[in-house]
Amino acid sequence: MDERSSANLYCVYNMLNFIEHHYDQFISVKQLEEVSNYSYRNIQRIFKYTCGETIGAYQKRLRVENAYKLMLYTRENITAIALKVGFANLASFSKAFRQRFNCSPKEARTNKTVLFSKADITPIESGSVLQPEIIYLPPVKVYYETAMIPYENDEIELLWKRFMRHQFPASGTTFFGVVADDPLITETLNCRYDACASEQAMRKELPSKMILGGRYARFLHNGTYDTIENTYRDIYAGWILDTNLEFDHTPVIESYIKHADNTDREEDQLTSILLPLK
Repeated sequence: MDERSSANLYCVYNMLNFIEHHYDQFISVKQLEEVSNYSYRNIQRIFKYTCGETIGAYQKRLRVENAYKLMLYTRENITAIALKVGFANLASFSKAFRQRFNCSPKEARTNKTVLFSKADITPIESGSVLQPEIIYLPPVKVYYETAMIPYENDEIELLWKRFMRHQFPASGTTFFGVVADDPLITETLNCRYDACASEQAMRKELPSKMILGGRYARFLHNGTYDTIENTYRDIYAGWILDTNLEFDHTPVIESYIKHADNTDREEDQLTSILLPLK
């Protein structure tokens, strides 16, 4: 990647992080130019080319998708959620929500199976529900690359192959995947996934950010990543429906405890799936 392409990519990373932290607020042109070090016209062009949507569309999507998460995973009332994610009133929120999901916020709140049916998920019996460990994790500085890809094993594997070519210290490096968009809620082609390492790469300087920090429900997935979708289905179609815990709308984190680079057998691979709690 040439110097100009790297600068454009880092600009987009900075924009994504800034908007994710301020999506519920008014963001001015001046703020965007200061964060990116580009003119607003150039920011829009670079962002749209890289992410497939405009800055305004991305911010609006974050608002309604985070609202959906709050309705699914917390007990906050709909009006409070609408205001919390940055809408001026319930009417404007309901209009934007219906445009995005083809149902009203009330329908989404009262009938979770509507979302599951769209994702081809069948609720499972409570007797086979997974039981997580509730843990507290400190913040971790990571170095990362991001991609807007379907949350599918083949696509994620390609990202990791590119990422690992940068080479990381063999000792002391922990690898994480940040599932920034909920695959249940976000349209497949828009899912954002970050490949992260706790140590800086040796062949290329990568951007950094902080992840984790807070309470998480930790589930363990044993085996290859080809079957990790089954574990997610057990979580979303079983445990989440019955639990009394409330969730934060920050990203799900995957921690790769045993992976292809530190275990010889695929069946011994071990992934920690971390769901953020309020």
